[in-house]
Formats: sequence, structure tokens, C-alpha cells
Amino acid sequence: MTHSDIDKKLSGILKKYQDNFFEKVYVDNYNATDVLMESFGITQELKRENKQFWGRQLGMCWQFLVVELCKNTCSDYGNALKFGSNEPCDLVLGNDAIDTKYRVGSGDSGTLKKFKQYGVFLKEKSYRPVLLFLREDNLPTAINACKAGGWYIYTGKETFSYLQKKTRFDLYEWLCFHRDKKTFFVYRSGG
Repeated sequence: MTHSDIDKKLSGILKKYQDNFFEKVYVDNYNATDVLMESFGITQELKRENKQFWGRQLGMCWQFLVVELCKNTCSDYGNALKFGSNEPCDLVLGNDAIDTKYRVGSGDSGTLKKFKQYGVFLKEKSYRPVLLFLREDNLPTAINACKAGGWYIYTGKETFSYLQKKTRFDLYEWLCFHRDKKTFFVYRSGG
């Protein structure tokens, strides 16, 4: 698959979300942005209008980008695994069972229990549980629960380095290119 083919597939995902964001104009007190937010021109001010919406949408966009990139560049790509009716990971690359997360901000006991259980489950199935977080402002309690479950955790730049090593495609540079070109910016109408 060529760089151009990958660009088209990944651009299709960002275009879909750009269209969705146009229809919604809805973060917390944390004022930093990330490269995915910046690719859409989403500010913390805009994100504060509906944190749950933006977090969920950016999380799904992040997942789709990583899955599509890996599916089209890695010969050892495999689909998500099942654990009952749940999926403990979004994709498999060789022995790495990868779950993508935009960030983790929930410290509720159910979420923490799932992280631990899924990590143990994946290890029992001879996989290396890997979490790829885009953001670095994750809840420490949740990160500790992931570690207790045996997950290998990558955040921010570590995540992009991991992906570049596996895919031979610089997703961070690609997102920065589109950020700088404002290709997928979401502009508010009327105000």
C-alpha cells in the first residue's frame, strides 16, 4: 500500500468526523490540546461545551485511525478479540493485543476492574496487552489498574513512536501536516 493510498484511507476517516463535528458545536480545566484536536481546530473552549461528546468522538476517531493504519500497513494485523460480548482490544499485531484510548479519565470501579480483567485475559491467551493513549493527561488510578492487569502502556509521543515502528508510517507527522494545512478544521457558523 502506498503513502497515497494510506493518506486517502486516513483522510476519509478525518473527513467523516469533520462532517460530524460541523453539526455539533458543543474539556475540562486542563488547557492543553493534542494533535488530533488540533487537526480539527478544536480548542479547549469548544471542547468544554460538551466534554463527553468530544471525548467520545475523538476517542472513536483515534481508534479508527490506528486500526485503519495498521490494517493497511502491517502483515501481522488481526481484528479485535472477543471476551464474552466485550472486546478487550481493538486490534492485534502479531502477539500485541492493542487497545486504543484517547485518554482515560474514569476511575470508577467497573472501569478499573475491566482493565485488570482484560489484561489478565489477554496474557492468558499468550498476547502482550498494549494500550495506546493519545493524550498524556490520564487518570493515575486508571493507569495503575492497567499496569496491575499487565498492560504495556504508551502515551503521547511514545504511542506515535510505537505506531511508526510497527507501520513505517509517521501518523504524528501526517496529523501535523493536516493540522497545518487546516484540511479538516471545524468552523463554527454564525458566530
